[in-house]
This record gives sequence, structure tokens and C-alpha cells, in this order.
Amino acid sequence: MKIGIIGGTGMLGHHLAIAAQLRQYEVVIIHRKDSNLSHIKDLQFESRIADLNDRGSMIRAMEGLDYVANCAGYYPTVPKPLAQEMKTARLQMQFFIDGVREAKVSRALYVGGSIVLPKNSNGLGNESLDYPQEPESTNAYLRVKWLMDNMAKMNAEHGLPLVIGIPSMTFGEYDHAPTTGRLIQDVANEEVPAYVHGLRNAVYAGDAARGLLLALEKGRFGERYLITGQNTSIEEIIKMTCEIAQVSMIKKTIPLNMAKFISKTQEIKYTLFRGTPPALSSTAVAILAYGQHLDGSKAKEELGYEPDLTVKDAIGRAYNWFKKEGYIE
Repeated sequence: MKIGIIGGTGMLGHHLAIAAQLRQYEVVIIHRKDSNLSHIKDLQFESRIADLNDRGSMIRAMEGLDYVANCAGYYPTVPKPLAQEMKTARLQMQFFIDGVREAKVSRALYVGGSIVLPKNSNGLGNESLDYPQEPESTNAYLRVKWLMDNMAKMNAEHGLPLVIGIPSMTFGEYDHAPTTGRLIQDVANEEVPAYVHGLRNAVYAGDAARGLLLALEKGRFGERYLITGQNTSIEEIIKMTCEIAQVSMIKKTIPLNMAKFISKTQEIKYTLFRGTPPALSSTAVAILAYGQHLDGSKAKEELGYEPDLTVKDAIGRAYNWFKKEGYIE
């Protein structure tokens, strides 16, 4: 069987391709023309060029595939107007959906973000949590993730064979950008003067990929599946990173509201004068603000998924990879 992976040159997509090869799938990497395929030189795959901004290319790239996983869901990076962010997210998600429908893919997976789950004041975050309507927040990361999650659910209700997989905070190898691994890199390089307290669930990228593949294979269409590791906190993640990197523990903390103020100031400066993108983006602040402990029991019961590695193992593997690749001095 053939599985197409959008975002296969990224951390999660790379690990998903490895998991798929171990299960004897023929892997097709769907990538932009300018993607750096040297990042996935360890894989055996068929290359198909497409762009989530180009509807026709997505349909052509999915032709003849049995399964497709979208590990490249849009998220804001540098500051842009909210309307522009929403338009980009809507079009990219629609073109992915059109590709699945027009190419008659049997099963598809959209990889979403746990920020779409409102905080559960009475316990752990779970798949049933929903905003009653579009969030009022102007945070672009929350709004675009909510939009794409909503589009996935609505289209599944109308017959699209689509499952939603939501990995928690993910650490591991192949984080070239880096994404979540930026925290490990910066802490190890002693470039984090202070941090914001917050609850988290963190998972090893290899475990997350295995869970996402199970969701793609076994998940019920239109359902979300949280792919989790261990419930922890930012403080514990930083503490473990400091121990592994053998650097001093960060002593200072800052309130969330102060982090929001710093982020907003940096983004206004970038919007007006350009230069270096904000070190503390609104996306990072949103992740900090909306973090919570998560309940992974649904994936365990319906998919048979359980994580193999601890958070400290995941951080250790990510740290070793960053060190080897020269991200850490």
C-alpha cells in the first residue's frame, strides 16, 4: 500500500515515514520544489512535488495513493495581519481536502494542535473539548488551528475519510527548523534568561509518529485522537534539559502577561522596521498560555497506542541530535 506524507522533511513527517517503512508501506513524500531532500536521505521514498497553496498540484500528487497524512498544517511564523493568516490557512486546508476527495484517497490524516482544546478546569484536556464558536482571541496561532480543525471535522461529517491526530508537545530527532526543539537548543546554549510557568504533555517524536500512523489506519473518520506522552511542566522540561546539557538551572521566571507584552512589543517593532523576527513570537506565547495536561486514554483504547519513551528520554534524544548537527555549541 502507498502512503503519501505531506511535510515529510519535517520532524514528525520524517518519523512518520520511518514508522510507515517499518510497516512495509511504500512511502511517497509530497514536498515543495525547494524542499531540502538531503534531510531525509536515510529514507526510501518516491518524490512528488506539490504545494499546499496549489490545488491542482495537491490533487495530482495524491493520485494512486491509499493513505495520505498531512504533517504540514499551516501555522503563523512571522507577524502578519490576522485576515491574511486565516486566508492562507483556509486555502491550504481546503486544497488538502480537495486532494483527498478528488484523488479518492481511502484514508487521510490531518495532524492538528492541542491548542484547539479549551482548558478543562475540571480535569485533563481531552478530545471532546470544543469552543462553542470561533474563539474571540486575536491570537493567530489559536485562530488558524481552530479553523483547520473545524474544517476537518465538518468535511468528515460530509463523508470525507479523514481522521484528526493531535500530538502533544513533541521532541526528537530531525527537527531541522527547529520547532518545539528550539527550547532544548536555547536552554542548552544558555540563551534562555527566564521562562513562563505552564503545564504540558510531552511526547517523543517516534512515539508520536507511531500513534499518528495508528490513527490513520484505525481511527474513526471525523474523530480526534490525542497522541500523548507524559504530563509534565515547562519547569520540569527545562530542569531535565539543564541536567542533560550539564548547564545551570534557569532560576528566573516571568508572568504570562509580561511574556505577552514582550511578544507584542517585538512584533510591532518587526512589523514597522522588519529586521530579525521576534524571539518571543505570538505563536510561542499562545502555546505557553493554552498548555494543559492531557488525557491519552482514547488513543490507548481505540488505537492500542501507548508511548514507549519518557519525556527525559525524548529530550535526551533531541539533545544528542542537535549536538551532532551543530545546533548546540
